[in-house]
Amino acid sequence: MKERKGQIWIETVLYTLIGLALIGLVLAFITPKINESKDRAVIEQSIGLLNLIDDKTNIIISGAPGNARNVDVTLKKGDLYFNSESDKITIVLNDITEPLTEEGQDVDIGRITARSSKTQKAYNITLILDYSNIADIKYLEGTEEIKEKKITISSTPYRFSFTNKGSDAGAESVVEIKEISGR
Repeated sequence: MKERKGQIWIETVLYTLIGLALIGLVLAFITPKINESKDRAVIEQSIGLLNLIDDKTNIIISGAPGNARNVDVTLKKGDLYFNSESDKITIVLNDITEPLTEEGQDVDIGRITARSSKTQKAYNITLILDYSNIADIKYLEGTEEIKEKKITISSTPYRFSFTNKGSDAGAESVVEIKEISGR
């Protein structure tokens, strides 16, 4: 009778170990696919955000001076840059598992230029919206113009005001961007 109890316990432990090993194998294959899907969703949301900003900016540029629009921005991953010197709006996504483009190659996705660069373990994806031939982008904090403003991830949305300030001497529209979310 005692031999039977010992055999049952050994079988139970063996079956448990086999089950745990199978679960571990399944997770080892599924986890990278889940992360890849999450990264794709983040890239698509970032492209959608830049397209929204572009749509609002084009609306105010085509309108009269003083025309303004508000844009709500939610960043789940990455950093958003407003660059007044180069007239570009950029999103940089770090630690992405798969490249969006060939490494170092620029690919146009509508008006957005995408670039992938390799790091030690992953990729950095840069999405650029270039207004250098269309408008003069100015980012203001209060009344002071900032050369480059970095916006980081946040659980609550940022709110920005995009305003057409008319044309400057170079016949470009001046687009003034201010954060109005009260951060």
